[in-house]
Amino acid sequence: MKSQWPKYPIASFIFKSISVVAFLGLLLSYFAPFVHPDTFWPIAFFGLLYPVFMLISLSLSLLHLFMRSRWLLVFIVLIAIGGKLHFRQLAWSSEEIEDEDGISLTSYNVRLFDLYNENQETANKNRIKIVQYLESEQTDVLCFQEFYHQDKSKTFSTKDTLIPLLGIMDYQERYSHRSKGRHNFGIITLSKYPMISKGEVALEDNPEAKNDNYCIFSDIVKGSDTFRIYNVHLQSIKLSKSDIINIDANGDLVQERKAAVENVVKKLKRAYHLRASQARKVSEHSLESPYPVIICGDFNDTPLSYTYNQFNKLYFDAFRESGSGIGATYAGKIPAGRIDYIFYSKDLIASRFKLQKEVLSDHRAISCNIYKNPKK
Repeated sequence: MKSQWPKYPIASFIFKSISVVAFLGLLLSYFAPFVHPDTFWPIAFFGLLYPVFMLISLSLSLLHLFMRSRWLLVFIVLIAIGGKLHFRQLAWSSEEIEDEDGISLTSYNVRLFDLYNENQETANKNRIKIVQYLESEQTDVLCFQEFYHQDKSKTFSTKDTLIPLLGIMDYQERYSHRSKGRHNFGIITLSKYPMISKGEVALEDNPEAKNDNYCIFSDIVKGSDTFRIYNVHLQSIKLSKSDIINIDANGDLVQERKAAVENVVKKLKRAYHLRASQARKVSEHSLESPYPVIICGDFNDTPLSYTYNQFNKLYFDAFRESGSGIGATYAGKIPAGRIDYIFYSKDLIASRFKLQKEVLSDHRAISCNIYKNPKK
């Protein structure tokens, strides 16, 4: 049957224009994992917006089906081209494994335990709930990003509180320090089992460069097995309140709005560039490990990103192998989906991937059990 659109030429033009934009957007998003941001940095934006383009494309496909438009075939081919990339967003595993020699791990960006929350009552409640959640999980290894503790403090002695409460035997930390008030900001790995070696992957080419993003690794022994666990916090965009666009009642502040948009784009561009470099350094370092590797943390990038792809081509994604659903880990105001991951060597196997239900930070904790693969 012929399409019904010719009866409505203006509607047909608008609808087809939207279809072209959606088609190109989704097609370009497929290239994001494979194109280095330094080669063509705008491609990273299309990877970020993949869920939007995909949702629009599916909606348009239904409308084209209803209108009996030949564009339906175009969108079917387009979605088919994406192939396995679509499955980076979803998981439906139900396999469970029991192995006493395996290791359980939790990765959690705790947003400084709500240090800067203006509502102190809410901050205190969230802090208590985070500790209670961790206590209930009883994980072997805890990898925190945006961790904060204050030396000799009754309010923020978070490290000194968690170590005895969770039965921690050993730990490794990397902080930026502020001498006034004895503040410590950074990442920490806590383990119920001994660490026989500890180290750091330098994420900056310039050792003098000031940065709050780190990667540490710990060789942890449980039973007869040794695992090298990387705790990663890759480059964030670092948006602040000053980046929010404000327009007064008269619609003024146009220049300020333009400057704000330019500033946000500049920060995004810088973050994509730095994350790509950081991901390469961590992945290359991990290849030299004498032990099976687990890489976890806040990667600040989506499954259709160059950053994600640097790890995905070498390791398994625990969520995709043993999780279910869409696994969105970021719970902040800006929708970002899944940006926290647990990757592991191909001689390992994962089970029982879990996503924290209650939101106590701008990230949800992720956890799973990892074992030696008996078939390897």
